[in-house]
Amino acid sequence: MTPDREILDHLIFLYGAENAVPVYNELAGRMEVQRPRITSNQPAAVDERDAILITYGDQVQRAGEPPLRTLAEFCEKRLRGVVSGIHILPFYPYSSDDGFSVIDYRQVDPALGTWDDIARLGRSFRLMFDAVVNHVSQHSAWFQGYLKGDPRCRDFFIEVDPRTDLTHVVRPRALPLLTSFATTQGKRWVWTTFSEDQIDLNYANPRVLLEIIDLLLEYVARGASIIRLDAIAYLWKEPGGPSIHLPQTHRVVQLFRSVLDRIAPHVLLITETNVPHADNIAYFGDGRNEAQLVYNFALPPLVAHTFLTGDAAALSGWAATLKIPAPQVTFFNFLASHDGIGVNPARGLLSEEQISGLVSAAQERGGLISYKHNPDGSQSPYELNINYFDALSAPAAQDEPLSVQVSRFLASQAILLALVGLPAIYAHSLFGSRGWPEGVRQTGRSRTINRQKFDLAELDASLGEPASRRAQVFQGYRRLLAARASSAAFHPYGSQQVIEAGEGIFGLVRCSPDRQDRALCLHNVSDRPRTARLNLAACGLDPGNYRDLTGGSIVALPAQVDIPLKSYQILWLSPGEHP
Repeated sequence: MTPDREILDHLIFLYGAENAVPVYNELAGRMEVQRPRITSNQPAAVDERDAILITYGDQVQRAGEPPLRTLAEFCEKRLRGVVSGIHILPFYPYSSDDGFSVIDYRQVDPALGTWDDIARLGRSFRLMFDAVVNHVSQHSAWFQGYLKGDPRCRDFFIEVDPRTDLTHVVRPRALPLLTSFATTQGKRWVWTTFSEDQIDLNYANPRVLLEIIDLLLEYVARGASIIRLDAIAYLWKEPGGPSIHLPQTHRVVQLFRSVLDRIAPHVLLITETNVPHADNIAYFGDGRNEAQLVYNFALPPLVAHTFLTGDAAALSGWAATLKIPAPQVTFFNFLASHDGIGVNPARGLLSEEQISGLVSAAQERGGLISYKHNPDGSQSPYELNINYFDALSAPAAQDEPLSVQVSRFLASQAILLALVGLPAIYAHSLFGSRGWPEGVRQTGRSRTINRQKFDLAELDASLGEPASRRAQVFQGYRRLLAARASSAAFHPYGSQQVIEAGEGIFGLVRCSPDRQDRALCLHNVSDRPRTARLNLAACGLDPGNYRDLTGGSIVALPAQVDIPLKSYQILWLSPGEHP
């Protein structure tokens, strides 16, 4: 089926045959207008050399300078050759939620910089933009037009009678679903999934869809080669049901993919769906028609559980089930983000007792807990608001050497880098940040705990001090990323085999897509020495000399081998190397 026919079929599914043709004609016209602006020197695919930094536009600051310019200078100096891409969290004018309540999708927040600053970053790094298209700020031109009765904005939002039974709607936050506003037509209640300042868009109106597709093409023209579809699971609403993961939502994602395949095939779509794993991976579609990348949301809580217990069983059991449905799609692996550690994706993978253990451990380590509403009116933990370094460290009351904390943390990050997929590293993880409780006191928001900004001079000074926590974590991360980049076995579209290596060890064998390169990856997740007992044939490996990718030494492995591992040791071995 041609891309044009796919686009039309998606529109027919969403709006019916009679309405689809005029919508298609207008969409085709908009695509042709944008086509001359879209060029790319970026490769369509990613490989083992790729890793994405997740950062706010104002993450690195210097007095008197636009933060995006400071960020570009810092990344060019410190991160070129370390990471290949940068996910700049929403950098548009906004009114709340640290950028996720967008006032104007098409502008750079003047407090951050300009489109020229974005373009500068794009000259050295692959760029990932946020498409925050489930909702807009109440201060946006669209919603202000709606309030004033502008006919162009009349059906851009979802009005609901407050007497409607909405008990079955799945809620990500413990806030009211509807918010009342005074309009020229009187008081109206509108759908607000995330907050009273984030007004959900009405995709049942094809005018909304046309505007959003035009926006996505604008982002591509501005240099985005990866587009993150924020909160996409909630896109289409039906008040009588859960209003999450609806067939129409999947069809909209498929439409986005078809449009981009036709006009910008180098662009990758990634869906942000912080939900249980089975629902999450549904956004791969059939492997060819939906997102090329899906956030691996189960990974952060599972890895945290693994290191807090010293037991790799749950992580190993889950990782063994991971399947990639097609050669050109893969997971977007991460452990930390601007939000925290979501626990919802771990439900069904960890017991409620184990999830409660994660919650208690986060609180003992200075973290905070965000809750969600359940259909029965109860609340349950939704997210652990804590920096990942803190989440794995001993509680403050215990005296633990920095070297142990750094080793444990880097072992967790090694698992992130070893698993099949494209790795993404939050800025605070790359530099071993601790929590920022003062920020929570300033904003009153739990998520602020891991959103502290860096002063450039202070960050540079700490990175220049080899004994500092930041320097030790950063240099350790550099070594791991270099080891990953050195072997095609870590290709994001490759394969993996989880292996049984013994108690307290997470082991797997990675294999390149052409099956020519392999890597044996062992991670001691416990605070005591362990021994990996391996049968190489069962691992798909041959006896012989192996190179330690993280250290460079040569190790001879017989067919049956016991490999001693120190506490939190990482060992990545590549076969076929000779002294």
